[in-house]
Amino acid sequence: MQFQVSKELIQQVKHLIKTEEDVNLRDMLNEIHFADVAEIISELNLSQATYLIKLLDSEKTSEALMELEEDFRERILENLSVKEIAEELEEMDTDDAADIVAELPDERAEKVIAEIEDEKRAEDIKELLTYDEDTAGGLMAKELVKVKETWTVAGCVREMRRQAENVTRVHSIYVVDKEEKLKGRLSLKDLLTASAKTHISEVYIPKVDYVDVDTEGEEVARIMQKYDLEAIPVVDHDGVLLGRVTIDDIVDFIKDEAEKDYQLAAGISQDVEADDNVWELTRARLPWLILGLFGGLGSVFIMEGFEEALNKYKELFFFTPLIAAMAGNVGVQSSAIIVQGLANDNVKGSLLTRLLKEISLSLISGVTLGILVIVFGFITKMEINFSLTIAISMLCVIIVAALIGTFVPIILNKKGIDPAIATGPFITTSNDIFGIFLFFYIAKIILGF
Repeated sequence: MQFQVSKELIQQVKHLIKTEEDVNLRDMLNEIHFADVAEIISELNLSQATYLIKLLDSEKTSEALMELEEDFRERILENLSVKEIAEELEEMDTDDAADIVAELPDERAEKVIAEIEDEKRAEDIKELLTYDEDTAGGLMAKELVKVKETWTVAGCVREMRRQAENVTRVHSIYVVDKEEKLKGRLSLKDLLTASAKTHISEVYIPKVDYVDVDTEGEEVARIMQKYDLEAIPVVDHDGVLLGRVTIDDIVDFIKDEAEKDYQLAAGISQDVEADDNVWELTRARLPWLILGLFGGLGSVFIMEGFEEALNKYKELFFFTPLIAAMAGNVGVQSSAIIVQGLANDNVKGSLLTRLLKEISLSLISGVTLGILVIVFGFITKMEINFSLTIAISMLCVIIVAALIGTFVPIILNKKGIDPAIATGPFITTSNDIFGIFLFFYIAKIILGF
């Protein structure tokens, strides 16, 4: 049965902290998984959370810290001394340790690194901090098991035992040459069945998937997903093995990217959390609201230009929200499909082919909806010319909105701009303006005013 963090457990932990029953608190939490410990910590206030972090073993709390929300973790780190933070980093994988250091102010980060006793680990962390966080270099950990092609199987096993002490999970055994360049991987089965004096060069598998240190995180995720990899080695431009990216890091990366895209699609221009202060939330949301305001004002000016039509056919006013809504919905649908395709590298063929496909889809949808409008007009005894105006306008608006929803994200992607921006207020506002203009322009042609 899965362990549950209950309200009773939280209250018990708070009571033990208040009464400083450290032994009972350690005994209780040392048997709990670090993810559940993190959930407990997130339910405590800052002073209680800090107390717990200082009390428990660093091996447990180092894992739990990485499961906490970034803002809360930063506040806890502010309450820890430089030495205490360094002790936590000693128990983490180097990629997680680098993430923690990156959250600290520069001066404090330098002091923390200086406190790390293992000089090799300190150097590894400093190296990881030099890479862009959204590249293979920024995602990789330095912990791995590697052997040299010149070693014998017996020597290889001895060295693997030594290296494995610092590696949480051994996904693969990598083979390098004397210059540390990646040559291939070693099958555990081949290692176990080979004689002790056999050289690794005789049994290793030369074919191995790898990524360059500057490879974008999205590409790393795509490769690992395509080939169903649990880990992938990272090399520099000369082919020297630097580290590995594991599946847990890629899952976290994909989650973070999905959250950013979701916020961008919703019209939030910065990475924010629900508990951020009012100023941060306002800065993230206001720019798109301003865009929506100008888009709305644009629609007002368009409608003013067709004032004569509104005076003569007041019914047009009541159908304006319908046309605007259809334009926005179709545009968002088209752009969402294209953005998803771009993210999964599934958008094949030329731009013209994609646009022609969208026109075909739009014609089917537009004609179907147009017929429904005409039937509605017949039932409500609407003038046939007026029904045709609404139907034809809707057809044209749907086609234009679909083309914009397809064209814009593809162009943004080619320009190096996140195409997720094209699934939110940007596409909705632009389609609203085009939709209203087309509606009144087509009404002018058909109704003759």
